[in-house]
This record gives sequence, structure tokens and C-alpha cells, in this order.
Amino acid sequence: MKCSSIEFIKGNCFHFYNRAVDGEILFFEDEDYLLFLNKFKKSMEKYPLSVFAYCLMPNHFHFFLRQNSDKKIFQIFNSVLSSYVQKYNIKYKRKGTLMAGPLQSILIEDDRYFLNLCRYIHLNPVKANLVIEPEEWEYSNYSEWIGIRNGTLFDSEVFNLCRITFKKYKSSIENYLEHSTQDDFVRLLFDNKRT
Repeated sequence: MKCSSIEFIKGNCFHFYNRAVDGEILFFEDEDYLLFLNKFKKSMEKYPLSVFAYCLMPNHFHFFLRQNSDKKIFQIFNSVLSSYVQKYNIKYKRKGTLMAGPLQSILIEDDRYFLNLCRYIHLNPVKANLVIEPEEWEYSNYSEWIGIRNGTLFDSEVFNLCRITFKKYKSSIENYLEHSTQDDFVRLLFDNKRT
């Protein structure tokens, strides 16, 4: 769903995602991931928000955010992507757009869906066979969720919203990885009834 068709008001939660155009790579090396994340952190000063879950993948990204002011939260991506793509194009000697289309967003109104969405976001690198365990992927906030890193792109209020603890979340991820299929993984994103 395009951002223009959603009402952005203070207190609402959203899943934002986008991917690189024509199968291109969005992040080639550590420096690229860090540049994007640093630009995002800096832009948070202008766009107050809570980061519940995020994951940067080689060719796409996911963010689960809450809007904490009257400033339309999707605008942070306009700022971050504009600056990131400009530097990316210079670095990799390319021209033109890098994103496949407009930023996509979903309004998350049912808190029963929060936990599934976080699991989906954090398990992306495992399901893409980039790592075996989600904590091995540096470019998500899963490590904050399980208490082994103290990063700034994480609002621990999400534990109250999801009614879960560090330990229970890690256990739920491990259990999911042990007993789930690829179809179950896709269902995490689309089935808002499961927790």
C-alpha cells in the first residue's frame, strides 16, 4: 500500500518496506548498511518515532515504527533515502533511481499482529540463508530484543505492547525456527490472528 493512501497520525504504528530496483543490491558492504542506519538515526531528531523492529537486507529493508508526533512518519524515509541514494550513486558510479517504487507501508492496528510482524522482520536474514541464527545478522535490532546489544534503534516499550520478555521472545524465535516451514514464515506477515 502506498503511503499516500494511509492516514498518518500520532500514535499509529506502521510497517514500512521497500526494495532495490531490478534486483539490484541496496547494501553491498558494511559501510553501506552503517551509512543508512546513521542517516536514519540522525533524521529521528526531526521525525519523532519509536523503532520497534527493523532489518536491512542486501536488496530491501523492513521497519516497524510508531509515529510519536504530528509529523508524517513516512517523511523520514524521503530524507534518508534521498541522501543515501545520492551517496550510493557516487560511490558505485551509477545514475538514476535505486528503489523499485514508492515506499510501501501498512497501518498496523491490531496489537495481536505486532509480535508476528517483529518475528517476520527479524527472521528475514535466516530465511534468506544469510545467517543461521538471527543474532548473527548485525543489521537488525534482534540483538536488542534478546538483550545482547544496547543499540539506539530500539524502543523497549514494544515488550509491553507484545506482552513478552527478552527470554520469551528468544525462545519463541528458536521454537519457530525449529518447527516452521517457509509457508509458515510467509503467513507471519499476512496472518494477523496468530501470535
